[in-house]
Amino acid sequence: MSTFSEHAKIIPAGFDDGWILELDGDVQSHVDLVDPSVIRFEYLHRIANVIDVCWPATQPIKVLHLGAGALTLPRYIQATRPGSHQTVVELDPRLIPLVVDELPLPEGTHLDVVTGDARAQVQAMEMHYFDAVVVDIFTGGDTAAHLTGEDFYRELIDRLAPQGVLLVNIGEDEDGLQFFTAQARALHTVAREFQGAWTLADASTLVHRSSGNAVVAAGGGLPIDDDAQEVLRSRLAAAGPHPATVLTPSDTVSLLENLNG
Repeated sequence: MSTFSEHAKIIPAGFDDGWILELDGDVQSHVDLVDPSVIRFEYLHRIANVIDVCWPATQPIKVLHLGAGALTLPRYIQATRPGSHQTVVELDPRLIPLVVDELPLPEGTHLDVVTGDARAQVQAMEMHYFDAVVVDIFTGGDTAAHLTGEDFYRELIDRLAPQGVLLVNIGEDEDGLQFFTAQARALHTVAREFQGAWTLADASTLVHRSSGNAVVAAGGGLPIDDDAQEVLRSRLAAAGPHPATVLTPSDTVSLLENLNG
């Protein structure tokens, strides 16, 4: 076990040969050093699925990660798309050094680490553009409210390349999906030029309006034609993890209307 305080620990996973990052006693990430293409967390798997269908296999891409835990997704991208240029923004200056010291990155990984507030750092990247922007930061209630809402999501969309994709993990701690509803509506509103936002989640989370994670995605890399959207929806649904729900922008609108009911 490695730790820099009671705040963060890296410990054996126990259920496989991987490793777990714990923050304040909560499991935050799983890493498989032998096979970085293995992703145990369902929401990260869904994000990886979107990346996989948006660009040809093995094509290097430029990715901005706002929050990255034990760097599970950067490891996956390096393993599946060698030569990718990735940047991670992390508020805690001690976390990434701990992670890469105990859980080394795949050989050849090109990862820039920026320490600081995610929004401030995004605003400082005015002339930088990314194929994918991934937001994986704990928000909700009064926590990091400045990293939510229309203005923040508009700033992120402005950092996308023409065929880029914004992927936001929305963690819902309470039944009813009130936080998800607010954030999905905000992203859908600022992504109207792309027909709105897609939603990917475990089916039970949306059907039962229960706590869990949902991924909301938008950008020029996602199709706007109805037939192409249906093809992509089917591919993403088949990719799992199961049971999976994948909603096109129009389906997301219908969901949000129902959640308001």
